Amino acid sequence: MNITKEQIDELNAVVKVALSKEDYQDKVDAILKDYRKQANIPGFRKGQVPMGLIKKQYGKAVLVDEVNKLLQDNLNKYLTEEKLDVLGNPLPKQQDDFNWEQDELSFEFELGLAPAFEVPLKTKKAITHYKITADKKMIDEQVERIQKQYGKLVQKTEVGKNDEVKGTFTNAEEEIDHSSLLEMDQLKSKKAISELKGKKVGDTVSLKTKGLLKQDHLLGSLLGVSREKAEALDTTVQFTISEINEREPATLDQELFDKLFGEGKITSEKAMREKIKEDSEKQFEQQSDQKLLNDVTEHFIEHVKFDLPAGFLTKWIQMTGEKPLSEEEASEEYEKSEKGLRYQLIEGKIIKEHDLQVQFDELKEFAKGFIRSQMAQFGQLDPQEEELDNIAARVLGNQDEVKRLSEQLMSQKLLGLYKEKANLKVKEVTYEKFVKEVYG
Repeated sequence: MNITKEQIDELNAVVKVALSKEDYQDKVDAILKDYRKQANIPGFRKGQVPMGLIKKQYGKAVLVDEVNKLLQDNLNKYLTEEKLDVLGNPLPKQQDDFNWEQDELSFEFELGLAPAFEVPLKTKKAITHYKITADKKMIDEQVERIQKQYGKLVQKTEVGKNDEVKGTFTNAEEEIDHSSLLEMDQLKSKKAISELKGKKVGDTVSLKTKGLLKQDHLLGSLLGVSREKAEALDTTVQFTISEINEREPATLDQELFDKLFGEGKITSEKAMREKIKEDSEKQFEQQSDQKLLNDVTEHFIEHVKFDLPAGFLTKWIQMTGEKPLSEEEASEEYEKSEKGLRYQLIEGKIIKEHDLQVQFDELKEFAKGFIRSQMAQFGQLDPQEEELDNIAARVLGNQDEVKRLSEQLMSQKLLGLYKEKANLKVKEVTYEKFVKEVYG
């Protein structure tokens, strides 16, 4: 066997593989002998079928199969030994009227080669890294929500501006007949507020659905319809009142602090507000980090310039997809995937140059941290280490979960690298301002 490479240009090459009969004939003959032993052909006893008949019936199929195995094994070995960084897989060049009977078999494979490029982490232009803070307004609102949530209900005879009103919404034409709790402070429509104030149990009021609530996405659950239907709804519903309550805010005392944070951990309103601020900013940090990761990714895709073997990759997409594609369809698919491919190459280079690796022990600890946070959501704040180890072992026994967690852990490692090495500009903003700047 002889393997040679012809370099077409920086991004394309052709590998030629020449095989002689000595490379494959012994293996082919051994398989055909086994076929002869097992063959059941009418007119011949088992194991006594003439070899000429076996070769005529199975010879070419066995030859093609064994040559393909030989090509695949040795081509992969060659690419590894020559340290060729290829994109996709080698594509066999079409050979019309190929003669399998000749003593020398010759094959050619097209290669798409990965481009050479550099990824400078110290970008010329600084990338914004948001530090999101919980301001007084946000903390005040959170405290109010807590007081309301843990407050007690006081029954009332007529509706006031901050009351909770239970009742039934109806509209026969839209097939609405749903009992709900309507909070007066959720209302956006001044007319609706005016209609409801002063009403008593048993009264019915007409309410326009359009612009009824401050948060439009809550309308569906209020009326008992799908979110899609609620978004298109512009009608009038009847609301018949069955109960009126005022929620008396909970007192900010030790009983409430213990209920919220555990016994004795918070002992004053000031400490509670500091805790709310700390917890909120931890949650904001995740959003800030994701934004930074997205921004650095976009920066690299835009500014790290290199060519790709577009013709080869288009052909590779066309030939290796689940279903056959035309040239035009393959070109469209390539255009859709080019940006992702560029970042895969950039990310791979960063990971290799900075020796970022995911070790199993790290992955196990990462999985345990993930499990611990999930258990905390269900009130299990102090799980045993043995329990965490057992759950982590089950999770890591699933290859899909291993892949998902490995990708998350690698993202964390990349984020840590960018924070350490990249040219970042820290910008401190409130959450409200962050949302406006980032999401418009």
